[in-house]
Amino acid sequence: MYILRRWWDRHGVAIVLGGVALSAAWLLRQTQGAALFETYQLITRPLQNGPAPEERLTDARVLELQQRLIELESQNQKLKELLDYAQTQKQQGIVAPIVGRSADHWWQQVTLGRGSQSGIKVGFVVMGPGGLVGRVVSVTPNSSRVLLISDATSRVGAVISRSRSMGFLRGQGSNRAVLQFFDKVPDVRQGDVVSTSSVSRLFPPGLPLGRVESVNLDKSPAPEAVIELTAPVSYLEWAIAYPEGTSFSH
Repeated sequence: MYILRRWWDRHGVAIVLGGVALSAAWLLRQTQGAALFETYQLITRPLQNGPAPEERLTDARVLELQQRLIELESQNQKLKELLDYAQTQKQQGIVAPIVGRSADHWWQQVTLGRGSQSGIKVGFVVMGPGGLVGRVVSVTPNSSRVLLISDATSRVGAVISRSRSMGFLRGQGSNRAVLQFFDKVPDVRQGDVVSTSSVSRLFPPGLPLGRVESVNLDKSPAPEAVIELTAPVSYLEWAIAYPEGTSFSH
């Protein structure tokens, strides 16, 4: 017993200190240095150039909400403009969102988010703010495919509103179309308003198409004019579908 006590007196302090050190090392490993990391962060935070990760995450969420709000306000404004336009028309149409548009057929066709269940049928005339957009060529219960007047295969009977010179409008795959006249010497000039004509078989007369941008009276086989379409075909988000044969005269 005496020998054990002398041994403890010599080595007891070292054993206790070693145990404390081992315990501290074990605790540090179990907590993965969290306390030490927090202390480091607290000391070095004033020296960091940018915001903390938590602050950056909060800023990103605020920015996301702001962007969503701007998008909703923009959509609401476009829909309000379309509804205001619809109220100026004599006939009531079916308002429908553009829900489908292929990059490969951007100027050829769009898909409306309403179909036969909403009353839309093949042959319906599709209008937008500014004028004629196209014609419904196929319908499902919940969607409708519209052939745009900007499509290269589209043909629309057209007339110069001022002089009544007639021709047909063909799409060019852009917001410009070409009006080929029936007359050899049509009465047309830059800035003239172009509308659908009374001889059009697919559309009622008097629908706005665009304005004359330039004229080529020497074009063969018939004089032509480049027409800037007034409907925003390239960035439509909503449209209005009207029954075939609807009269738009006031």
